[in-house]
Amino acid sequence: MMEIEDTPELNRPVVIAAFEGWNDAAEAASAVVDHLIDVWDARVVAAIDPEDYYDFQVNRPSVGVDDNGFRKLTWPSTHVAVASPPELDHDVILVRGIEPNMRWRGFCAELLACIDDLGGELVVTLGALLADTPHTRPIPVTGTATEPDLVDRMKLEQSTYEGPTGIVGVLQDACVKLDIPAASYWAAVPHYVAQPPCPKATLALLGQIEDLLGLSIPLGDLPEDARAWERGVDELAEEDEDIADYVRALEETRDTAELPEASGEAIAREFERYLKRREEP
Repeated sequence: MMEIEDTPELNRPVVIAAFEGWNDAAEAASAVVDHLIDVWDARVVAAIDPEDYYDFQVNRPSVGVDDNGFRKLTWPSTHVAVASPPELDHDVILVRGIEPNMRWRGFCAELLACIDDLGGELVVTLGALLADTPHTRPIPVTGTATEPDLVDRMKLEQSTYEGPTGIVGVLQDACVKLDIPAASYWAAVPHYVAQPPCPKATLALLGQIEDLLGLSIPLGDLPEDARAWERGVDELAEEDEDIADYVRALEETRDTAELPEASGEAIAREFERYLKRREEP
């Protein structure tokens, strides 16, 4: 079982989790947790023993140099960190890992036991998938929840997806069986620019976390990175007529499908976030 380092009792912590791999197109979801760990100065308090869950010929350990100049071996794993964001009246547990190669049920049981020991009250998983969406429009984010009251309170949906799933779906199912409230946000990454990173999708997921927690998250260079990413894809499209035609077709489909009121709600949410940031010192 995971050993938790000594840590003060957490105040009604919310769990935010993301995993590299099948659930993480363009690494957009795991980049969210990386960003939150950085801006909230999170402290790692536990890690899963990789020997039990990872195939090291698939997820190989890496060799690097530490701050003191010594060579260091880093094993693939899943880490649990804790943070106390400013202006938030409760703590946050951040889970950042790699989709395991084996024993998924045991992996989820061990992870959720750690979360329970830390007092986690709500598990929010993040994912990203490749989709037929244009890079020139806001990145679509779909939110689902496991319980009807969460669906109503967080204005989400109950998932109707049927098909293959990854560790995020298995973890959600494990939460249901243990009566742990759980929600999930998925960003749709344009499939014709699937290579990481995709800062625009990372920003879209961060916006959902801001709405969920009711606070503004420092974004650092992400907005400029997202604009640079979009300009780069624009240049790619300009150089290839087939890609340009395809993007225009996606834009027309997207613009036709979106209801005006839905677009208005999205604009209103973005404006509210903008105003909150302006009010910050």
